[in-house]
Amino acid sequence: MTEQDRVSAIVARGYTERQARFLVLVMLHSGVCTVRQYCQFSGISRGQKSQDFFARLIARKHATSSSDANGKLRVFHVFASALYDAIGEPENRNRKPVSMGAAVERVMLLDAVLACQDTNWLATERDKVAHFTTKLGARFQRSDLPNLKFGAAPNSTTRYFPDKLPIGLGAADETIFTFLVKRPAPVDLRPFLCRHAELFRALPKWRLRLVIPQHLARCESVYLSAVHEELLMPLRLGVVEELKWFFNQKAVASGRQDLADSERFSAASRAFEGPRFSALYRRWLEQGSMAFDALSSPALADAVARGRGEVETYVLAHSYFQLQSMVGTA
Repeated sequence: MTEQDRVSAIVARGYTERQARFLVLVMLHSGVCTVRQYCQFSGISRGQKSQDFFARLIARKHATSSSDANGKLRVFHVFASALYDAIGEPENRNRKPVSMGAAVERVMLLDAVLACQDTNWLATERDKVAHFTTKLGARFQRSDLPNLKFGAAPNSTTRYFPDKLPIGLGAADETIFTFLVKRPAPVDLRPFLCRHAELFRALPKWRLRLVIPQHLARCESVYLSAVHEELLMPLRLGVVEELKWFFNQKAVASGRQDLADSERFSAASRAFEGPRFSALYRRWLEQGSMAFDALSSPALADAVARGRGEVETYVLAHSYFQLQSMVGTA
C-alpha cells in the first residue's frame, strides 16, 4: 500500500485527513503518541481540537491512555485491529501493549520523525526490504541486509532490520539511518553498526543520525568515537587473519586448558578484549567470515572523506529529564 492508500483507509473509518495522516505515522513508527506530538504535527495549539481527537480515539476503542507513576507523561497507545488491518499491517508489533519505559523510547523516535516531516520514512520490515532490494538490485545479496537469525536450522527465522528504527529517504539519493541513544555507553550502537556496515558500503550516499535525548547529550563524544572506531578505522589484513584464528579458537576454548595456556591465545585475548571486538565476535558467530568484509574495507572511511557518507547527532528538542530513569529499561 502507498502512504495515500493508508491515509484514505483511515479517513474511511471516520477521521479527518490530518488526523488520518498522523495516525498512520504513529501506527507505523511507534504505536504510541502524546497530545503534544499531534499538535506539533498539525501545527495547532493544544486545545479543544486536540482534546476532541483523542477523546474520539478512546471512545471508539481505537486507543488507550496511560500515565507514568508521577503523572508527568500521558501516552496514548493506538492498538485497534480495525485500524492496523486498514493500513495492511495486521501483525504489526506496535499493536501490542508496552511498558512505560518502552513507550517513552517510542515517543522519542516519533519526535525524531516529526522533526523531519518532509522526509519519506520507511518504518516496516517489509517496506525496508522491498526498497533496498529494488534499489540495489542483483548486485546486493538479500542476506547482506541487516538481520538477526532466531532458532536453529531448519526451523530458523531471519528478521531483517531487527532494530526497528526509521530509515529516511532524503534528497539527492541520500539514505538516512537513525539510531536512538538510550544509555550512557554505546553498547547497543556497536552491533547496530556491524549489522548495517555492508548496507552502508553498497549505498551511493548515506547519513547516520544519532538521536540523543537531552539528558544524554553529554555522551555525544563517546558515541561519535564508537562510530569512528567501528566504521572509519578499517581492520588491516593481518589483524583480520589473527581475529579469524582467535575467534575460531575462542568458540571452542571452553574447558581446554591447552588453549588457555597458549601464549598466542593469551596475547590475542588481551589485544582483542575491547568492546569493538566483543561486538564483532557476536556478529562472527552469526555470519562467519562475512562479518569482516565491510569492516576491513576502506570504503566507508572513503565515503565519509568524499562526502558520500556522513555522521551527525540530533539532540531532541523536548526534554525527557523527568523520565530519564525509564529510558533504556524497555
